[in-house]
Amino acid sequence: MISNDLTREQFIALADYFEFVPYDVTRNELYNAEALYSGYNPKQPETIANCYDTQVYEYYMKTGKHAFSAKESLARSLHDFGINRGLSTFLQGYDLKRIVGIMGGHGLLRTDPMYREIVLVSKRLTEEGFLMISGGGPGAMEATHLGAWMAGYSAADVEAALHRLSVAPTFRDEGWLSTAFLIIRDYPQTRYLSLGIPTWLYGHEPSTPFATHIAKYFENAIREDNILTLAFGGIIYSPGSAGTMQEIFQDAVQNHYLSYGIASPMIFLGTQFWSYDMPIYPLLKHLSKKGKYKNLLLSLTDSNEEIIQTLLDFRNSSTNK
Repeated sequence: MISNDLTREQFIALADYFEFVPYDVTRNELYNAEALYSGYNPKQPETIANCYDTQVYEYYMKTGKHAFSAKESLARSLHDFGINRGLSTFLQGYDLKRIVGIMGGHGLLRTDPMYREIVLVSKRLTEEGFLMISGGGPGAMEATHLGAWMAGYSAADVEAALHRLSVAPTFRDEGWLSTAFLIIRDYPQTRYLSLGIPTWLYGHEPSTPFATHIAKYFENAIREDNILTLAFGGIIYSPGSAGTMQEIFQDAVQNHYLSYGIASPMIFLGTQFWSYDMPIYPLLKHLSKKGKYKNLLLSLTDSNEEIIQTLLDFRNSSTNK
């Protein structure tokens, strides 16, 4: 599809001018696992070095996280602009209050009980008609998309998938990617969708292939803003570290100012973690009570059922602060 504000000749000229880069500056559709991992064979783990995603990441690192040249900077901007267009096309017709995000740490093990909880809540929410989004990487992000991928399958199927993935608990394990592709092969998904929004800034963390649609950016600031902005239906915060902290307060600011005309639920999953290990929840409650933050719809829980009911109630409400 050619951009509406470019002629065919201009479009072709752009592609020719930037033919030196290993990515398509004229792309205006989202990626999927097949496109991002083109060239990778799960039966030959070493082929990850030759796949599209790896080649782009290596070129990105070679040319600098902040591009060394104006031409490279322009090429990346054109690519990200096209991804934005693809994202807009994908989301056309969606009720925004059906879009829910899950945030959390990339280091969460596949064998961690919290990983399983995220899978289960994401599966249920997907089956309830929500579109699940995340940062599209490993850990809690992968769990989000695995849950969406397993929507429509039985509880026994989910447990079987978790067991098979447990042989490679972290993204640093050789079998992390290949086991994911085996689950995709054995549990095909044609009905339910999910959206991952990763970035090459953190390209050392592989993008989860469980996301059916992948908006991968060079510019992390655009990526972060999109995740938080698009989740009009609410955001679930699972335990994380610095990146998750940043997202919490950025989300709080958007809700405080009603930046997009709506305040969405901020749900903290993990009472012990968010109350004591990293006491963000009581801080936000205190600041909200003092009037330093307004319009925050805060909740703290260990219950997936409570999360689901909170999001359903919000989705079905006719008015919001």
